[in-house]
Amino acid sequence: MALHSLRFRLVDSPDSFGAKRRARRAAWLSDTFPDLAEMNVLDLGGRVQSWAEVPVRPKHVHVVNLEPLPTDLPDWAEADHADACELPRSILDRRYDLVFSNSVLEHVGGYERRRRMAEAIQELAPAYWVQTPYRYFPVEPHWVAPGMQFLPVSARVLVARKWPLAYTPNKPYDLAMKQVLTTELIGRAELRYLFPGATIRAERLLGLTKSIIAVRRP
Repeated sequence: MALHSLRFRLVDSPDSFGAKRRARRAAWLSDTFPDLAEMNVLDLGGRVQSWAEVPVRPKHVHVVNLEPLPTDLPDWAEADHADACELPRSILDRRYDLVFSNSVLEHVGGYERRRRMAEAIQELAPAYWVQTPYRYFPVEPHWVAPGMQFLPVSARVLVARKWPLAYTPNKPYDLAMKQVLTTELIGRAELRYLFPGATIRAERLLGLTKSIIAVRRP
């Protein structure tokens, strides 16, 4: 229980270390795109509520997610239930000023699906911001477990079920296996290959790269 409370203080609470880092990332985004407040943004895998809390909100945000969507949307937002790797024609035929994705690329399910998502991102807008946790940071960020990403699948499933800093310890085996198999951290080389026209930025913690961001400006 004490360790689970530690996780809450580190990454889950509104004033946690993780929340403060997300706020700094939002400020970095608005600095990178000075016209953000006038942009039409497609957010792949995000949440409308996240945009309601940022210091600079785009003119319009279109959120696409596989999670249940809010039923009451503000006038500056729309939302669709769809797969970021298999977007429907109704979205692919549109054009946006910026495509945004935060901590989603590592969850889509293997290289081929990451490639499809990356291709769609580059076709849908002249600018993008795609962030993903860095594979070689010593602590796996989803389970807050040192070196977990380098373990065999069976060992990762055990960590996912029993590690006290996991989001929901003691989860069923099948659920833990599914989460492990759909969480695949990547490094700079693959991100650069997926987004050949991008600048690859590093978000650092204690001098170590914690996450990497593919950025293209218009």
